[in-house]
Amino acid sequence: MKNVNSHLTWLNQLSANGIHAATHELLYYRGKTALLNLSPKQAQKAHLSGQYVSQHKGRGMEFDEVRHYQPGDDIRMIDWRVTARTGKTHTKLFREERERPVFILTDLSESMQFGSQLLYKSVQAAHLAALISWNVIKRGDRLGGLIFNHQSHKELKPKSRQSGVLHYIHALDMLSQPEHNNSTETKNSALNDKLDFSQACMRLRRLAKPGSKVILISDFIKLDESCVKQLTLLSQHCELQAYRILDPLELNLPQVGIRQSLKVQDQSQTGTLVLGDKRAAAAYHNEAQAFLNQQRQLLNKCRCSLTELSSALPLEEQL
Repeated sequence: MKNVNSHLTWLNQLSANGIHAATHELLYYRGKTALLNLSPKQAQKAHLSGQYVSQHKGRGMEFDEVRHYQPGDDIRMIDWRVTARTGKTHTKLFREERERPVFILTDLSESMQFGSQLLYKSVQAAHLAALISWNVIKRGDRLGGLIFNHQSHKELKPKSRQSGVLHYIHALDMLSQPEHNNSTETKNSALNDKLDFSQACMRLRRLAKPGSKVILISDFIKLDESCVKQLTLLSQHCELQAYRILDPLELNLPQVGIRQSLKVQDQSQTGTLVLGDKRAAAAYHNEAQAFLNQQRQLLNKCRCSLTELSSALPLEEQL
């Protein structure tokens, strides 16, 4: 009961309802970047400009030093002011930097629009995407990605600085709230067509350039061999990391004192869940666990690391 009250207090502090991810609650994670470590796990595969400083010196974005001119130096880099002042030819040296684009795929589709306790899975996904976005910008990397729900999607090209994360947060807000799905802004978008998870992976493969880090946030219910094919191709030149958002009800049936039958419906399919029966609860848990293990194997197949997070707890308590 104490945890329930503390979680309700946390929601109230964020002025959040757990159903829609509004901009103000996503801005909250700007001060929580220490919860994550997004350091590259492999050597850079692309020569881009950014935070990762190269050991060699050349024509880059950041000035390094002035030294005496040496045969073979680029004459365009001669520092004429220092040369005139000292009477000896000097040349400018620049420190070349490396920058890693980070792409976040955030799944806000129908299966994510569910939550039995604290938050909808889609809201937790948006919170995590916001946290990662702030972390990316703090590191000096460029942020891009793809956000999709069951009606539309938004592709974002990599951007640096705060404008990149604010652009991403605005898209999360827009696509996580049903009333925005049919808004004029969504209708006028050049990319407002419906996507499934496999198509999203295909588009992400076209967006992400070699050397990028790609982060997938989803429940992976729609993960199949066609998705694995796209992700495997992506993993050949990018680092993949997945966060699976789960709700406690997807793993275990509620515990009740009296045996009872509960009718459930999934679109056109109907069925019955038996509560208060230990054998039925065990079968439910085992089937759910088998499905999760199958998903994990598919992600391992495309060299994608997996972290599980619950929608029933704040990210601070889990990370």
